Amino acid sequence: MRLLQVLVDDDQLEPVTELLDAEGVDYLRQRVWTGGDGQWLVEFPLPSDAIGYMRTELEDLGIDTQRYITITGLESASTPSTETLQDRFADDFDPLTSPELRSKARDMSPDTRSFLAMILLSSVIAVAGLLINSPEVVVGSMVIAPIVGPVMTATVGAVTGDREMLLHSVWIQAAGLAVALVGAAAFAWLLQVTGFYPRTLSVTSIDLIAARATPNLIIVAIGLAAGAAGAFGLVTKGPTSLIGVMIAAALIPAAATAGIAAVWGNYRLAVGALLLLLLSIVAINIGAYVVLQRFYRSGPGRLLPEKPGLNRIAVAATVVAVVLLVAVVGGTTYQQVTFERTVNTEVEDTLDEPRYQDLGLVSVQMEYGEGSYGSPQTVTAVVSRSTDGTDPPPLADELDRRITAATDEPVDVRVQFVEYQRG
Repeated sequence: MRLLQVLVDDDQLEPVTELLDAEGVDYLRQRVWTGGDGQWLVEFPLPSDAIGYMRTELEDLGIDTQRYITITGLESASTPSTETLQDRFADDFDPLTSPELRSKARDMSPDTRSFLAMILLSSVIAVAGLLINSPEVVVGSMVIAPIVGPVMTATVGAVTGDREMLLHSVWIQAAGLAVALVGAAAFAWLLQVTGFYPRTLSVTSIDLIAARATPNLIIVAIGLAAGAAGAFGLVTKGPTSLIGVMIAAALIPAAATAGIAAVWGNYRLAVGALLLLLLSIVAINIGAYVVLQRFYRSGPGRLLPEKPGLNRIAVAATVVAVVLLVAVVGGTTYQQVTFERTVNTEVEDTLDEPRYQDLGLVSVQMEYGEGSYGSPQTVTAVVSRSTDGTDPPPLADELDRRITAATDEPVDVRVQFVEYQRG
């Protein structure tokens, strides 16, 4: 429930009370004075999904809702018409009004110093989790990362035409990612020079790090879905804390991977993780913007009026940057997806041959090293076989020959056999 208070003039009081009576809304009115002039303050409880509808009705009566209106949350309300109103609007989906949207977005964004401090700590925890290959620790780093606030305020600023909010939020996002990268690299360097991890460590042998070696279409889908989910959580009355974890999941581990790779001199992995990070933040913002645009500016029922662009030069520069980033990452993604599809096809076709009928494919893994950016250095096929006392067939040479011929890429093919017993 919400409590709505609106200030009306003497000549507006009767139309407003008639509207509330017609809608079955219980209200109170009291005489107030602003600047020496007497006016009326009308307050009434409403279901959350009725706020947008009632604001529209008041504006149709000529009430200036920008002059004085407050909307506050209520734990509960008990009036003669409360149950009737709740039943009436129970099945309605009414996004937050524009003032509520701005207010909720601002509440989600902490002050700059606290934000950067939490981002730094989350990147340190993510580095530790990646190096010990612990998904639980990595998830913990996502939980404390407050990245959802600047993402939501940026998209709200773009949709509502709040230039200051947009530019400040974009700056905060950039500063946060920079702090995450520097913090991750600094902590990884500290672990290396103090001897906790040797300089000869092959960071790509760690599964959680290797999984973030290069951008791909799945990452795009995760970013778009996370941003869209964040926007849905913002425009509704639901919490956004869990959605914030999903958004951080697409960013913090990638920043930590880039920092680790840079310290260990694996610059190809560092570039791949950095591109992954940039693609994710762009996809998240696009996903959130599309949802808010749909609710607040598209269609005949839009909640905000059309406004000119914030700054044509800034918008044009942003569009160009996004297009270039998507083009570069899209090309890399296409190359990677094509390569992996070809490798998987060749492995499956090989194991379908009669001479390998006793083997079963478990997984195909790509390991990315320090070579030129584009394709993996190592392809590892995990294959299951029964323990019958015989040596496994020379599968690696066959896969190497077929994959090299199909992809025209010099890769190292490894086969890992997993044996099992039959009862």
